[in-house]
Amino acid sequence: MRSPDRPTVARLSLRSLSAQFALPAGTVVLGPEEADPLPDVQLALSEALAAPIGSQALSAICAGRLEENENASAVIVVSDNTRPVPYTGPSGILWPIVRELIQAGFSPANITVLVASGTHRPPTAGEMESMFDERVMHSGVRIQCHDAFDPGSLDRVGRTSGDIDVLMNRVYADADLKILTGLVESHFMAGTSGGRKSICPGLLGISSIREFHGPKVLADPLAKDLNLAGNPCHELALEIARMVPADFIVNVTARDDGGVVGVFAGEMEQTHIAASEYARSFAEFPFQREYDVVVTHAGAVGVNHYQACKAASVAAKVMKEGGHVIVVADTPGPHNIGSECYRALMVLLKSIGPDAFERLIQSPDWTFVPDQWQVQMWARIFRRIPSANFLYFSPQTSLQDYCALPCADIGDLRASLGGLDPAQQVGAFIEQAVKLACRESLSCAGARPTVAYLPAGPSGIPAKKDETD
Repeated sequence: MRSPDRPTVARLSLRSLSAQFALPAGTVVLGPEEADPLPDVQLALSEALAAPIGSQALSAICAGRLEENENASAVIVVSDNTRPVPYTGPSGILWPIVRELIQAGFSPANITVLVASGTHRPPTAGEMESMFDERVMHSGVRIQCHDAFDPGSLDRVGRTSGDIDVLMNRVYADADLKILTGLVESHFMAGTSGGRKSICPGLLGISSIREFHGPKVLADPLAKDLNLAGNPCHELALEIARMVPADFIVNVTARDDGGVVGVFAGEMEQTHIAASEYARSFAEFPFQREYDVVVTHAGAVGVNHYQACKAASVAAKVMKEGGHVIVVADTPGPHNIGSECYRALMVLLKSIGPDAFERLIQSPDWTFVPDQWQVQMWARIFRRIPSANFLYFSPQTSLQDYCALPCADIGDLRASLGGLDPAQQVGAFIEQAVKLACRESLSCAGARPTVAYLPAGPSGIPAKKDETD
């Protein structure tokens, strides 16, 4: 809805930061209707475990495995700390699953909680403690992180129809009972997260991930938010997951503030489809026109610049070609840009531009580099917008780090924020960045710039009105 002819006061929450700021008169606020959180997540989880989708109850599956082998092993696959999955607190889904296995007769020593980190760095000990319920930490179960770069921890489980040799985590592949957990939300490559993605890429070796995140797969226009039909990224993940499928999955859907709105449990494929359809129902929103300036934030998932790409990708959908995008993020971790490979590739993208970068990584002479897939997604964005029109800010990012990124030079703007606390810096940055972007748009177009604000960040997915009819 278009605001009246006065400034729009907006608020946002970024992980540990909350900011307030004013946007120009006429700013349009675009986003989905907010879904209602479940009143009792634990009750919903209990009901889902007892009456799952396309599957026996988890208790019955446990009994069957223990009848076959009284010393049966179980693995519970969890996401890493870059995914805001509720593993602890009142909405925590992990302890009830661990408890169910122990009550069924599994020895805690035979249960492994396996972090499906893909190519991400492993969570630190402190991050683990904040991720998991202390009852899990002290239950006697093993907690282990997948290592995509350790060939000794992987088994060859098959070969895909596209001749990809699939190397998968041995602990997962060998377990008698396999359970996946995760969050189902829009994903700008695979359509939605969750389900099969816990296995591919979460538990694969780096050589297999190279193909899954290869440049040709990601260049396909159907590899996009909320789309599973014909999406080569989704289809490849599913083909690989079917080689060593899970016996049971527990996936949730959630609001941007972390409130759980749905719990889905049962057979891997049917459950993921049900969760994905529900996620679409409250994540997608229609829009009819594009805007000169789009303001958004990286949300809870935006732990670093690598993850902030998701917010920029969403904003680019509602931006006029050649417009401006403003993204703010809260990146408190030790790697607030991303891995060293990611940083080096971003420098390369900045140096040679998006078209040359795409040609380079698709060349037969190119050697695959971990994290190149995310840089390829940035290249997609910078085909629609000059990198100088992308204004990015996180309070934890140094000016030296900004110099490595394809984005506007915000040195003077950053200097003007001195003396403010991080939350105030975010609000002040947005206000000043919008003024700067509007001035540049006015000088180029000669008309009053149009401004849109996306309060849902990467969680709300815009679709052209004719696409939603």
